[in-house]
Amino acid sequence: MAKVAYYPGCALEGSGGPYDRSTRALVKALGLEMVNLRDYSCCGAMEVKNVHPMLQTYLSARNLAIASEQMGLDAVMAPCNGCYHNLKKAEFELATSDKAMQTVQELAQKADDPVYKGDVRTLHLLEWLMEELGPEGIKQRLTKSLNGIKIANYYGCMYTRPRQIFPEKDQGPGSESSYQPHFMDDLLAASGAVNVDYPLKTACCGGAHTLSDADTSTQLVLNLLQSAEDSGAEVIATECPTCHSGLEMHQVRAEKEFGIKTQVKVLYFTQLLGLAMGLSPRKLGIHENVSDSIDFLKEKGIIG
Repeated sequence: MAKVAYYPGCALEGSGGPYDRSTRALVKALGLEMVNLRDYSCCGAMEVKNVHPMLQTYLSARNLAIASEQMGLDAVMAPCNGCYHNLKKAEFELATSDKAMQTVQELAQKADDPVYKGDVRTLHLLEWLMEELGPEGIKQRLTKSLNGIKIANYYGCMYTRPRQIFPEKDQGPGSESSYQPHFMDDLLAASGAVNVDYPLKTACCGGAHTLSDADTSTQLVLNLLQSAEDSGAEVIATECPTCHSGLEMHQVRAEKEFGIKTQVKVLYFTQLLGLAMGLSPRKLGIHENVSDSIDFLKEKGIIG
C-alpha cells in the first residue's frame, strides 16, 4: 500500500482536533501508512487570496514540494476540505499556466524553499481510503457494525467545486462524482450504516461568513440540519473541520437565537468508521464534539 504525507493543516491542529485524532486512530487501525508533512505552512485558507491570489498558490505549492523534494513521496493526503481544495487548485493552476509555475519556482528559490516540479498529487482522506481499500477492504476489517443508523452524508461545497480543479472526478465507474459524491456513502454503508437521500449534501454551510454574518451562516446550517431530519437522518456525517464546527456551533445558536431545536447528531465520518473498527469513543475524540452523541450511540448498541 502507498505511503502518503499527512497534511493536517491549521484546523486539525486546532478546532478540528477530534478529526485529527480520529483520522490518526482510524488510519492505524486500517493498517495504512502516513507520515507527517515536515515544516508545513498554512495553505492560505480563505483569506490569503484577498492579499494576493498567487500567495495562496505559492503556500500550497510549497507544501506539495516538501512532500516530493524533501520526503520522496508522490502524494499528500489532506482531510480538510479547505486544504484539499487549495492544494488541488494550486496543482491545476501550475499545470495550466507557465507564468504561474515560473513565479512560484522563482519565489521558492528566493526563499530557499523546495521547488515545486509538479510530480506530486493531492488526495482527500476519502479518496485515499477508497483508493487503498474501498468498501470491500473496509468490510474485511470490521469488528463491529454501525447497526443501521441513518446517516446523511454532508460533503460541503469545496470537495467538488469548481469541477476543473478535480480532473480525476467524473471519470465513470469507480471515480468520485462532482454532482453526486458518494465515497463517504460507500464507506459508511460498508460499515453497517443506512444512507438517507439528502438533497443538500454539497450545499454551503456558510463557514466563510460565520464571523462577518453569523445570522446567514446559522440559517444555512439550519437548512442543512432540518433537511437531514426531514430525510429521516439521525446523524450528519462530516468530512471537513470547518463544516463540522459550523454545523455544531450554529445548531446551538439556532436554538438560542431562533428558538429552533434540531436533534440530529453531528459526527466526523472518521469517528463513525473508527467505531465500526472497534475503537473507543474517547480514542476517536467523540467526547470533544459539541453535539453529544454518547447516549445515542449507546441506545443504538454501537458502544457499550
